[in-house]
Amino acid sequence: MTVEELMREVLALDASTRANMAHQLLSSLDSLSEAEIEQLWIEEAVRRNAELDAGIAGTVSAEESLMNARARRA
Repeated sequence: MTVEELMREVLALDASTRANMAHQLLSSLDSLSEAEIEQLWIEEAVRRNAELDAGIAGTVSAEESLMNARARRA
């Protein structure tokens, strides 16, 4: 199962279950060192760059990103 497949399945769960999962996942990060956290961010940046290069993902302007974030908060 890919991360994307897992994410689709998790997002289909009810809100309470997702909240519990989110809490457990976030709690698991507390034990990581600064170096481990930095490495995870590097890996995420590399993954995102590969998606851009492959045409799987696109970019949005900062303005559009802020508008989307504000719309979700409303």
